[in-house]
Amino acid sequence: MSGTLYVVGTPIGNMSDFSPRAIETLCKVDFIAAEDTRVTIKLLNRFEIKKEMLSYYEHNKNSKGNLIISRILNGESCALVSDAGMPAISDPGEDLVREAHKAGIKVESVPGPSALITAISISGFPCGRFCFEGFLSMNKINRRKHLDELKQEKRTMIFYEAPHKLPATLKDMFNYFGDRKIILVRELTKIHETVHQTTISEAIGYYDENAPKGEFVLIIEGFSEEEKQYTLEDALKIAEDLIKNGESTSSAAKKSAEMTGIKKGDIYKALIG
Repeated sequence: MSGTLYVVGTPIGNMSDFSPRAIETLCKVDFIAAEDTRVTIKLLNRFEIKKEMLSYYEHNKNSKGNLIISRILNGESCALVSDAGMPAISDPGEDLVREAHKAGIKVESVPGPSALITAISISGFPCGRFCFEGFLSMNKINRRKHLDELKQEKRTMIFYEAPHKLPATLKDMFNYFGDRKIILVRELTKIHETVHQTTISEAIGYYDENAPKGEFVLIIEGFSEEEKQYTLEDALKIAEDLIKNGESTSSAAKKSAEMTGIKKGDIYKALIG
């Protein structure tokens, strides 16, 4: 008889958020599939858990996934954990869970903290309906296509981002979404947790002057049919900000026109006048 795959949520920062049931589960399984064993060993040591670990991450998920599934089919039980939060959310654990279902293995959740839910709960943004977009692709074409598809998304949007990519991401978001309200949440549940409520343009300026640190959750207001009516002055400011961020005058005028509805020619004339 096959064993069980337990999907176990781990703390996103504060170790005290680790649940008694999660501790009990890690103690009873035969082995643990961990995104990074060096991170998970700290958790195990904190709660005095001694258990075999296998590394399971993006670049070895095919070979290690087959091994894990095989062991579970032979009767062992496995706990799947990520470095922080719920496994399978923007995480290679998604593939292991899918393969377990295909193999007829019982998959059981041991829920824990989730950065996206924690962040939106303290954002103050509408959260009756929202969409989680994860990490944007590093491929420029795929990244821009993704953002272009979201320009008229009416729900609150949530993204994850690493600190070294944040400045470029904010500039791309400004190019496609315009100057919307944004909340940047970092270091959730840790000593330096911050919730930065601002606009995309102001965030660009802030993080050009202040190097981003820690992992970020970005929460952006959705598109509204009743968004403000832009004036030429508004469009000119948007175009000038785009130029500061590296756009040519012509390109900035075009993008500002798309965002504001003001004629490109009028914006261009104002820029060069």
